[in-house]
Amino acid sequence: MSSLGETTIAGVEPFDTIAEVYDNLFTNSAIGSAQRRSVWTELDRNFRPGQRILEINCGTGVDALHLAGRGIRVVACDSSSGMIAAARRRWEASPYRDGVDLRHLAIEHITRLEGEGPYDGIISNFAGLNCLPDLKQVAANLARLVSPGAKAILCLFGRLCLWEVLWYLAQGHFEKAFRRLRPQGVVATLAAGGQVLIRYPAVRSLQEEFSPYFRLKSWKGVGVAVPPSYLEFLPARFPRLFRWAVEIDPFLGRCPGFRALADHVVVALERSEI
Repeated sequence: MSSLGETTIAGVEPFDTIAEVYDNLFTNSAIGSAQRRSVWTELDRNFRPGQRILEINCGTGVDALHLAGRGIRVVACDSSSGMIAAARRRWEASPYRDGVDLRHLAIEHITRLEGEGPYDGIISNFAGLNCLPDLKQVAANLARLVSPGAKAILCLFGRLCLWEVLWYLAQGHFEKAFRRLRPQGVVATLAAGGQVLIRYPAVRSLQEEFSPYFRLKSWKGVGVAVPPSYLEFLPARFPRLFRWAVEIDPFLGRCPGFRALADHVVVALERSEI
């Protein structure tokens, strides 16, 4: 989860502090891999070979290279120089590097790419947008970069995670169990003093923030049965149950009610013709 233009607390670029270990913490983990595959299902459904996509908060470049492997060109941006450095190492070792253009670029300056557009779509994976204070301005800026009808596939933290509620209630941590409901957001400490303010907008709120530039087409939950990544010890302890959770998660993620209890939500938006 690397973000562009995130609200920093300590004057430190937060995701620089975890760039070197991010893949071990999440990308290569059992939970991270399961959740990412679920997001890829939406990316593969909405984008086709030959298109040119803009990725914000690209992190270590995993999603960009996945799309490049399908014949999709990606301009992948991140505000964290550490994340871009990690992405470049992955890019250099990939057979699909010709399809990816890495940029160290923050969301405040994303309209600098307007002269290179229009893009055929936008992606933002794993909660980078939760770290931004003004999603309405983000929506207005992104709208300038894509054509009418272009898709935006955005993955954010969910408003209320069932796993998180149950886990922390079982430990007697009531405030942590419902921290995502705090209107002012939550300050997260990453590493080495890197802190970021994370907000958890509901899908309806997100829809309003991106209107009138984008309209909501669909959304699903990712991580209803599959737990959050900080519970990575569970797959090793209960491998059969975890495999079962991975199998049923796509179904629960599409079910009204259950999908609102997921660790992440994937929202599919379409650029309006205005």
